[in-house]
Amino acid sequence: MIGGRDFLDIDQIPTADLRAILERGGALKEDQINGSAQPLMAGRTLVMIFEKPSTRTRVSFQVGMQQLGGMVVVMSETDSQLGRGETVADTARVLSRYADIIMIRTDNHQKLLELSEYATVPVINGLTDSSHPCQIMADIMTFEEHKGSIAGRTVSWVGDGNNVSHSWIHAAAKFGFTLKLACPASLQPSDTILAAARAEGADIVIADTPEEAVAGTDLVITDTWVSMGDKDGDRRRQILLPFQVNDELMAAAGPDALFMHCLPAHRGDEVTDSVIDGPQSVIWDEAENRLHAQKGILAWCLE
Repeated sequence: MIGGRDFLDIDQIPTADLRAILERGGALKEDQINGSAQPLMAGRTLVMIFEKPSTRTRVSFQVGMQQLGGMVVVMSETDSQLGRGETVADTARVLSRYADIIMIRTDNHQKLLELSEYATVPVINGLTDSSHPCQIMADIMTFEEHKGSIAGRTVSWVGDGNNVSHSWIHAAAKFGFTLKLACPASLQPSDTILAAARAEGADIVIADTPEEAVAGTDLVITDTWVSMGDKDGDRRRQILLPFQVNDELMAAAGPDALFMHCLPAHRGDEVTDSVIDGPQSVIWDEAENRLHAQKGILAWCLE
């Protein structure tokens, strides 16, 4: 890379830098609210590649870059020659001649790594099947706005051990909180990712039941049971039904526990209306903070 830094996964970035990203994102949020935002990205262009549909990732990155004074080019799978056989390496080389930074939302994590290898501009992981680091940065920003530092707190993940849970595992090693996971036996997070985080000192507990996972927690998190590309939706719903976040589970967590969901939510599956719309839910703050945390990421990558 000629200049700048990639944002590929939380476990690859020093804690001090992650903290700097959150602090910068918070400052940029205040600037936007106060009407004092500066065009930090004037003359810069972000190219976004989407091989998976998106609402929050697309809009938050596009609006964020524009609020910073930059320009955005959006490419879907049908817009890009990646979908017609061009290699990731060749795409990376070409886009690096046009743009200052690239964000990709894709299925195969290897595509992200190959894009980073051959691009000469920073690359951001907007989501892969393995991880979703931008989401967790927004989640931690939201938690700390409501409850102060996440260090020393307890975070509980209930449901599918998916890409978002992997990024929470990465974060546990970097931010110093206890992570309790309750997932069906057939949908556990990656053993490799768990082992690597524990080797870095992460305090991670595999709970036997959702009730055990949420006892004494500060934050309950879940995600959709059927993700894009999953072809066994009915089977997954049956397996995950005991892991629904409902009023009874939130009562086991206690009245001070927050609830988060990265969205989109399938109401009545992984979470009930009464929880997602209830007083402990901070999902709209969480969704908004994708915008601000990602502005912090853009600034860190390019500055």
